[in-house]
Amino acid sequence: MSTTDFPDPTAVEGAPHPRQTARLYGQAHAEQAFLEAFTSGRLHHAWMLTGPRGVGKATLAWRIARFLLTQPLEEGGGLFGAPEPPRSLDADPEHPVCRRILAEAEPRIFHLKRGLNSTKSALSEDIRVEEVRKLTSFLHLSAADGGRRVVVIDAADELATAGANALLKLLEEPPPLVTFLLVTHQPARLLPTIRSRCRELRLTTLPPEELALALSAAEAEVSAEQTLALSALAGGSVGEALRLINLDGLESYAALVTLFGSLPRLERTRAWALAESVTGRANEPRFDLMLRLIDLFLSRLARAGLTGPPMPEAAPGEAKLMARLSPDGAAALKWAGLHQDLGARARHGKAVNLDPAALVMDMVLAINAAP
Repeated sequence: MSTTDFPDPTAVEGAPHPRQTARLYGQAHAEQAFLEAFTSGRLHHAWMLTGPRGVGKATLAWRIARFLLTQPLEEGGGLFGAPEPPRSLDADPEHPVCRRILAEAEPRIFHLKRGLNSTKSALSEDIRVEEVRKLTSFLHLSAADGGRRVVVIDAADELATAGANALLKLLEEPPPLVTFLLVTHQPARLLPTIRSRCRELRLTTLPPEELALALSAAEAEVSAEQTLALSALAGGSVGEALRLINLDGLESYAALVTLFGSLPRLERTRAWALAESVTGRANEPRFDLMLRLIDLFLSRLARAGLTGPPMPEAAPGEAKLMARLSPDGAAALKWAGLHQDLGARARHGKAVNLDPAALVMDMVLAINAAP
């Protein structure tokens, strides 16, 4: 088997790959910071793109890669003087480099990501040192035209220890005209020595209007009302919003709100139907999402006791339900404690492969017993 036999670990199911995404929404400050470094002639050799999952870090990395590889090395000196500095990271989609990137045929880019495990039976859980050695071989070769080269690492916090140490050596003595772009969701997991050799570009969550534009660009058909609900549940993450769309997350959260609307007299038939909907290997993504939605419900319930019912609602009737279940600070403290306990229970249940339906039902019963 090869990596082509498995889903790309750097892509979100149902959405274009970041290399195929021309526009980036809601991150103008990060783009401007990189552009200013480039135009000032002080381009750092390694950049760490940080922020929550799904806010456009990989999209920015590929935008930067296209930009760098389509920019001339010489800045001026011609008959008509220095060219006007670029005002954005946009690159002509018809440029040969952009076409080769789309075809995954650009020889001056190396994409470091998770490869196969030791038995070649599945993708590895981390980026193994063998993958970093391929990068080392790439860097030892000179670019055919003597120009820039770019390394996109997605995600850098997935590096195994040996792989991280191997990358560190490359960052300590970088080849000329090579730019490293490290996409990282949890920078604290990186070696401090790796972090110290990178300049950080911090990306933030998207407000509802920017999220709507990004979802439209990803060809996700959602209404304005759904966008507000997605913004509430996805925390301003385009990737998380797309996951919710692909797995009918809004419908599942609405089902949870309807179910908990019967508290403290739980409708057990409805509860079992919800729990059994996440069983089976094919429903593993839905199981993970259900645990996430229960976690979100409890966190929103705890905040409601302190700041009032959430607005906008993520499901019809949510505000009224939370006002009833969490009317004050004492209730908020109780729900916050249960949120922590059930989060630990969910992590343990997954670790020991507890039956999904049993785990979900156990959590629902615990919530039912709380009011």
